[in-house]
Amino acid sequence: MIDRRPFARLGGADHGWLKARHHFSFANYYDPDNMGWGPIRVWNDDEIAPNSGFPPHPHADMEIVTYVRKGAVTHEDSLGNRGRTEAGDVQVMSAGSGIRHAEYNLEPETTTLFQIWIEPTARGGAPSWGARPFPKGDRAGRFVTLASGIDGDEDALPIRTDARVAGATLKAGETTEYRLGRNRHAYLVPAAGAVEVNGVRLNARDGAAVKDEEVLRVTALEDAEIVLVDAA
Repeated sequence: MIDRRPFARLGGADHGWLKARHHFSFANYYDPDNMGWGPIRVWNDDEIAPNSGFPPHPHADMEIVTYVRKGAVTHEDSLGNRGRTEAGDVQVMSAGSGIRHAEYNLEPETTTLFQIWIEPTARGGAPSWGARPFPKGDRAGRFVTLASGIDGDEDALPIRTDARVAGATLKAGETTEYRLGRNRHAYLVPAAGAVEVNGVRLNARDGAAVKDEEVLRVTALEDAEIVLVDAA
């Protein structure tokens, strides 16, 4: 089963400094039939204006993955962490028992990113934050794990949930596959470019909610950048 979620039909909000589209019910966009996909609770497609951002605010019991598509985001938190994550790179915050953080675009251009929230396997625990670069060239023609709580994914940023966040870049005409275990939920979004997933066309920034598909065969109809979450 692949349920296409066209970008044009997503919920959203325009705060001036922030233009957001919500793949799932979020903030003032409430859809009781679309509260998440398995443990994937939030997938926001954000555009943040230059010299603006999210001021300090709290979170608890959520794994928050930020995938920067253009520009950069600067993170600060109550643990004393500070870091700048730029396009193509990933940051992860395990909110655990509680953390306050801010996310700013201090760049002279608009920053675009995906923010993904996944419910943790267990509540509580010490909060943490981390970031690392993932060169797009390393993902050429194949999926590479960016963040994971699955055994065997030690090279990825750690998250405290039975889930994997993966990325791939494909040239037009290229095909790659991702094996999805039985009873897993997947959500896939092309950050750029159009693709076909098991015969279903997705344009840039469309979403695809996937279940009961053991193998995802992804073919790029245009040069494409793809983000996938595989969760229990």
